[in-house]
Amino acid sequence: MTLNQTIFLFIHHFAGRYAFADGVGIFFAEYLAYFMVAAFLVLVYYQSGWRRKMYLFCEGAIAIMLSRGIVTEVIRFFYHHQRPFSFYNFVPLIQEQGWSFPSGHMAWFFAMSLTVWYVNRTWGWWFFGLSTVMGVARVYVGVHWPLDIVGGMVVGLVCAWVVHRIFKGTREALYRAHAPHRPPDAAPLSAREA
Repeated sequence: MTLNQTIFLFIHHFAGRYAFADGVGIFFAEYLAYFMVAAFLVLVYYQSGWRRKMYLFCEGAIAIMLSRGIVTEVIRFFYHHQRPFSFYNFVPLIQEQGWSFPSGHMAWFFAMSLTVWYVNRTWGWWFFGLSTVMGVARVYVGVHWPLDIVGGMVVGLVCAWVVHRIFKGTREALYRAHAPHRPPDAAPLSAREA
């Protein structure tokens, strides 16, 4: 038995014992995603100026499309890994299909989390924490191996980092163009103003 299987069985063997725990697992595995997308849109809305709103939305969308829509699908096209419920022949707590590695949810939400982290560290850490909980929950409900979760995390983080680097010049020009104008002889900004 591999370490991947051992960790999966340790987490998943709690499933089906308590209705409340299963409900919590299902919520985090399947429905938390909608709340996190809504939170991302709220963060976009509260950016100052429509250009910054549009920039953050586009950077997040491109990172997600690259990680979930392209890289994850390319990996799955060449590497076919059964999901745990197919391997062990049991009924998972939620419905899922397709190959297992890497986790599309983790690719999506870790790309989103890093994008958020670049803009707001506090929100970013919350996104990372909730995305990790989502990953553990997807192991709990039986649709992913632990290695799928780690693989998805790596895909999401790398893709978001690449997108952030590619758009560095655009981002700096945008933020520089919309910085508050100050005369050359103005006093330095206070900590509150900065």
